[in-house]
Amino acid sequence: MKSALSRAMRALMLALVLMLSFSQTAAAAADDSGPSILRDTETEQMFRDMSLPLIKAAGLDPEAVHVVLLNDPEINAFVATGQTVYVQSGLLLDCDNVNQLQGVVAHELGHVTAGDSIRSGEGEHQALGVYLATMVLGAIAAAAGSPDAAIGLAQMGQRAAIGKMLAFTRGQEATADASAAKFLHIAGISGKGMLDFFGKLQNEEYRLADYSTDSFDQSHPLTSERIQALQQKFQADPAWNKPVDPQLNERFLRVKAKLLGYVDPRQALLRYPLGDDSVPGHYARAYAYHMGGYPTQALAEANALLAGAPQDPFFLELKGQILLEDGKPADAVAPLREATQLSGEKPLIAALLGHALVATENPKNYAEAEQVLKTAVTRDDDDPDAWFQLGIIYDRQGDQARAALATAERSYLQADHKMALASAEMAMKGIPPGTPDYLRAQDIAMVAKAQLKDKKDKGHQ
Repeated sequence: MKSALSRAMRALMLALVLMLSFSQTAAAAADDSGPSILRDTETEQMFRDMSLPLIKAAGLDPEAVHVVLLNDPEINAFVATGQTVYVQSGLLLDCDNVNQLQGVVAHELGHVTAGDSIRSGEGEHQALGVYLATMVLGAIAAAAGSPDAAIGLAQMGQRAAIGKMLAFTRGQEATADASAAKFLHIAGISGKGMLDFFGKLQNEEYRLADYSTDSFDQSHPLTSERIQALQQKFQADPAWNKPVDPQLNERFLRVKAKLLGYVDPRQALLRYPLGDDSVPGHYARAYAYHMGGYPTQALAEANALLAGAPQDPFFLELKGQILLEDGKPADAVAPLREATQLSGEKPLIAALLGHALVATENPKNYAEAEQVLKTAVTRDDDDPDAWFQLGIIYDRQGDQARAALATAERSYLQADHKMALASAEMAMKGIPPGTPDYLRAQDIAMVAKAQLKDKKDKGHQ
């Protein structure tokens, strides 16, 4: 009897651990080992202009909401914390036009307005409550000499708790769909794209044999249910037959092509073969050749783009990047300088110019490099490479303290808190106390020290 009772209690405790792992799994999905962020000025501007009407329609602050691209082939988008919408590269590449992507972003903004990233704990608590109730009954049964009944109650409670959690997330998804329809209506954007993308998801379900007629065991409502819930509403909307904005869609197609060339060069060359003289075709092949290590062919494609639009800052940026990464920084300076000017001093492009100026190893270029890079990090301090290049400049000027501060900034962005702390402390030894740079180094040191302590404490748990 004692062994049977122990077996029942172990089953109860194991199931409790499984329930508690819900939140741990969610936290692990957002750690530093996840997919990398892909930063590109043209993409970020397209995201901004595409989503701005929807952000306003949702009643959100445009300065607080960001749409970010992740390098992940999975067809997915999500809101992890705050007001940042993450779009994975696989999803962007699966969209046929900008209207489909707008539908996805509208749905994610529905999660933002509902505070779902904050409320996710509610579902876990509800599920845990269901499970604890059955656990108590199981403990009573075990104490009464019915270990098999206790084990059965534990298993039943686990299934019921998981069902409760899934029902909670399905409710969130359905609400986000309804909010998306509202935002698209207010913004005057057709819901066709959202329905078309749902159709693509449904086809994928069929292809993977992952289709069910019952949504009970799903975290999302069935795609067919989502289409049915929205179709009549969208078709009755005045914007239903409104065509896709041709200029915005052309920008989307450019971004999609360059992304494919960057993440999957082989597929890009198959999808955009030689003879495709469209802008997306040249764009995709330029990145594909560049990533594949064929600089001559990549440069030819970049020049083909510039022949049609010699003052396009993004084509100039591409040419400069190809030359720089082919070991020709002196040749890269002119197109990157022009790209920086024509783009309105966009920081990511300016940082690339600063990189080229530093890479020339010509001291005559260092003053311009310092000015360009300092301006870039002032406008956008979230670019590790800009800080790296600025650190090189300070080092070559003999300013070791500010070189250490630049290293601290870069290390903190890369979540290398040990290096961030060491570099910040080194910087404080050489920078006058009370100055802005000293206070910045002090801030980095304090935050990095707290992060290291938190990590150490968790390691002992």
